[in-house]
Amino acid sequence: MDDMYGSDEDYYNGEYEDDYDRDPEPESDDDLSCDKAPSCRVIRKESLLAAQKEDLQRVVDLLSLKEHHARTLLIHYQWDVDKVFAIFVERGKKRLFVEAGITLEEKNDNPSSDPSTEYTCEICFEDFPDEQTTLMECNHRFCNDCWTEYFVVKINDGKSRRVTCMAQKCKAICDEGKIRDLVTAKDPNLAEKFDRFILESYIEDNKRVKWCPSVPHCGNAIRVEDDEYCEVECACGQQFCFNCLCELHSPCSCVMWDLWLKKCDDEAPTVNWLSEKTKHCPKCHKIVEKDGGCNLVQCICGQPFCWLCGEATGFEHTWNSIAGHTCGRYKENHLKSEEDSVEDYWRLTHYYSRYKAHIGSLKIEASESKQKILDKVHSLESKEFQLKDFSWAMSGFYRLALSRRVLACSYPFAYYYFGALFANEITKEEREIKQNLFEDQQQQLETNIERLSMFLEEPFGSYAEDKLVETRMKIITLSTVTDDLCKNLYECIDNDLLVPLQQATHTIVRYRSNGVEKASEL
Repeated sequence: MDDMYGSDEDYYNGEYEDDYDRDPEPESDDDLSCDKAPSCRVIRKESLLAAQKEDLQRVVDLLSLKEHHARTLLIHYQWDVDKVFAIFVERGKKRLFVEAGITLEEKNDNPSSDPSTEYTCEICFEDFPDEQTTLMECNHRFCNDCWTEYFVVKINDGKSRRVTCMAQKCKAICDEGKIRDLVTAKDPNLAEKFDRFILESYIEDNKRVKWCPSVPHCGNAIRVEDDEYCEVECACGQQFCFNCLCELHSPCSCVMWDLWLKKCDDEAPTVNWLSEKTKHCPKCHKIVEKDGGCNLVQCICGQPFCWLCGEATGFEHTWNSIAGHTCGRYKENHLKSEEDSVEDYWRLTHYYSRYKAHIGSLKIEASESKQKILDKVHSLESKEFQLKDFSWAMSGFYRLALSRRVLACSYPFAYYYFGALFANEITKEEREIKQNLFEDQQQQLETNIERLSMFLEEPFGSYAEDKLVETRMKIITLSTVTDDLCKNLYECIDNDLLVPLQQATHTIVRYRSNGVEKASEL
């Protein structure tokens, strides 16, 4: 690092003070073009209806619909208003309605006929007067009792968001107002349950709205306005990846992170090693470890056995077979599999240990370092210095926390990207070149993170003003350098590594200098 940036004196010279003296958490993203993240809103239980009404009104106004028709459209298209408008423009209103199960023709519920007319219900095959039947917009009429029983079953099964007509092969959606009236007459509690399902469909079926994954659940939902690949913070303080609802894990993709969690819990390396590299002797049941050679092994008790199936055997063997043994698994091609498994274990150990080291440092800094820095700032505020603004100290701490998390999660990404996941898409030569580029950026980021951590740990709360100014400059400069290096790492992953593979399933969120976006109230 000294070769790249010169001596420490040059590295922290005052020439850059004005450019680097900024808070890593500014109030707005306007000055940070790379931070144009999607806005997000908190939807509380009491504001859920208002959020739903907002989207409903847009569709009602544009297409001149009844509200229940607009709701049917939005439920069918998972509350994607833009998609509804796009299909309307591309395919027309008729196609839009047909696909959602909406009947275009308006039906008259009270035809000018003899009120004494009776109708035969085609479900129970009994005759009923007009007032004991209900006609849906699809022009199918059944008795109220049959309709009600049908709706009750749908509601109790949790399938009441889009209830289709009872008539055979009819896919028309029933009027929610008529459903509510019929069910209320039988059980008001079921009607409330139906209303709740309709309301919550705004969250359950909407890809841009998700429940906060806090435990215990805070009751809030988060709505994003643009890209669902983002990291957000709920009003309750829970930070999470909006796409997969896991903890923050960028620049690792959601797919990679899911694989990583399954593979690397706290005991994963030990468990994997024991399960893959050790077997029990079939005679004495002692644990035998194999670190090379062919697949005929011998226990310390003297018993030879086949490593692949675990059965006792004799000593006579070749690379391809064991005399008198026919498990069908003892073949030369298993040797390469064994070597690959050993190599993957050491790769996992390498990346896992570095990931855990930085996560451990992040936890310690969050629980201990933050309070220490606050204490030092309070000490400085009590002194009569010309320097009055000490926000740079906490800004440096927030930058350290953000950068260390980014660095930690870059190791799971590296494990999968430079491993077997893309082995068929990257040649060995390409992988080596990209890995050298990526690891060089990782190393630069790690070096500067540790430098920043070191200066934040200094007892600057007791420094004289001239030494305090020098420390301030170093922390401000390092905060900016680590920010730039994080941006470069994200750009390297997004542009140089993932884009050439055209891997849409491995989309990563955009880097935000400000950190995780806090959702505002609806």
